[in-house]
Amino acid sequence: MERDGDQLSTRPALETEGLRFLHVTVGSLLATYGWYIVFSCILLYVVFQKLSTRLRALRQRQLDRAAAALEPDVVVKRQEALAAARLKMQDELNAQVEKHKEKLRQLEEEKRRQKIEMWDSMREGKSYKGNTRKPQEEDSPGPSTSSVIPKRKSDKKPLRQGGYSPLSGEGGGACSWRPGRRGPSSGG
Repeated sequence: MERDGDQLSTRPALETEGLRFLHVTVGSLLATYGWYIVFSCILLYVVFQKLSTRLRALRQRQLDRAAAALEPDVVVKRQEALAAARLKMQDELNAQVEKHKEKLRQLEEEKRRQKIEMWDSMREGKSYKGNTRKPQEEDSPGPSTSSVIPKRKSDKKPLRQGGYSPLSGEGGGACSWRPGRRGPSSGG
C-alpha cells in the first residue's frame, strides 16, 4: 500500500511540472509570435475557402461534361429549342417590319392624295391650306379634336410696348436703377 501512495504522491508532481513546462513554452511562444500565428490562420482560412469553391466548380464542370457526353439527346434538344426560339423571335420581328411598312405606305398614299387635292384646288383657284388635314389627326386613338374649337385671341392691350427691352435701360417707366456713390461710406 505504501507503494501505491508513493506513486500517487509522485505522479501529481510530475504532471504539474509538465504542465508548468508546457505553460511556459506555449506562453512564451504565443507572446512572441501570437499575432503572426493569428494572421497566418486567417490567411489559411481564406485560401482554403477560395480553393474549395474553385474545386467545387471544377467538379461540377466535369460532371456536366460527362452528363453531356453520355446524353447527346439532351444536347440536340437544347439546340433545337434554341433554334425554335430564334425562329420565333425572327418571325415576330418580320411581322413588326411588315406593319411598319404598311403604315409607311398608308402615310405615303395619304400625302399623295393631299397633294392631288391641293393641285386640284389650285387649278380651280381655291385656297388649299384650309382643306388639308394632317394624317395624325385621323389615325390618333385619342379623343377627337374636331369638337374642340380653337380659342381666339382677345383684343386686350399688350402689357409692354413692342420695343421694350429690360436690358437696354430705356423706357422702363418711373423706376430706374442708379449706381451708388463712390467714396468712403459714412456710417457710425
